[in-house]
Amino acid sequence: MLRKGFREAATLLLLTPLALVGCSTATPAAVGSPGASSAAATATAAADCTLLSAPEPGNSEPPAGVAMAEKAPKLTAKDKYVAAFSQNASNNPWRLAETASMKAEAEKQGVKLTITDGNNDQAKQIQDVRSLISQKPDILFLAPMTDPVATVVKEAAKAGIPVVLLDREVDKSAVAGTDYVTVIRSDFVQEGKRAAWAMAKATNGKATIIELEGTTGASPANDRKKGFDEAIAACPDMKVVASQDGDFTRAKGQQVAEALLQAHPDATAVYAHNDEMALGAISAIKSMGKTPGKDIMVVSIDGEKDALQAIIDGELYASVECNPGFGPSAFEVMKKYAAGEKIPTVMINPDKMYDASNAKDFLATAY
Repeated sequence: MLRKGFREAATLLLLTPLALVGCSTATPAAVGSPGASSAAATATAAADCTLLSAPEPGNSEPPAGVAMAEKAPKLTAKDKYVAAFSQNASNNPWRLAETASMKAEAEKQGVKLTITDGNNDQAKQIQDVRSLISQKPDILFLAPMTDPVATVVKEAAKAGIPVVLLDREVDKSAVAGTDYVTVIRSDFVQEGKRAAWAMAKATNGKATIIELEGTTGASPANDRKKGFDEAIAACPDMKVVASQDGDFTRAKGQQVAEALLQAHPDATAVYAHNDEMALGAISAIKSMGKTPGKDIMVVSIDGEKDALQAIIDGELYASVECNPGFGPSAFEVMKKYAAGEKIPTVMINPDKMYDASNAKDFLATAY
């Protein structure tokens, strides 16, 4: 697989497309040395940063020893179901795609689906869920904004309504398999590790990094940070010098990136917890008269269409997919649970890695 080399501002960037292998793992092959850097310096970087010689981490193994949802409220099998879906926000393409997937699958399955939008407000989402509980749906699908939404998960369980969490978890006061049936999500820690691997490739294992975090208290933000920090520990010359909440939005991402990049003019890389913040950061980099993908490397997570286009344009190095198409798996769980099948309390989605080698191939079908 081809990889871009990157050195500090005094060096030249070798504009060679990278190649990553979707959900599988493969060992990358080096191609030449960075423009003005010496072969000795390149060798030192490779020796110091073990990520440079490591294969792409790929998807994590399915969790072992997961309990089954044996104590959660039951779902009676029937010809027609009434379901509810509490979405936490509709302020970015990922959320819109997730909602569209739920709508489409509900129509396909003949399920009457009521949808609420928390407008990125925890208090409103809690109010929304309480309203949905009062309507007594057969099942409640919930994409929680933050961990404290566990409060209404427990309220739904007390009302005898089975809950399926989508894309995020809630705090442990809500017990998996008892207060809710299962959580269907990506492995956010693994996403952070894969992003760190891509960042090492983009920067030759040497980077002064600005981190744009997701919404404070949200499990993807916590875990994507954890995975990234754990992985870059293998590269002593990769350091996060500033990290701040960008709220998973493009506008906030741009605002925070501008402030942090001004405070740290020596920054050579940006790690964003989602594509929307990365795209905001790209705008911030341009506004400072610098070139994203050359002066400052950017790596993110989600795999939305605008991000794939940014990869094609050379402004974004890579994006780890976090697939928002939860509809099919959510309603499949509903039917299996109603049929009495055992459901594991955690279900992990497989995700791809997008880069210059495959972004064009997936652009047309991206959200």
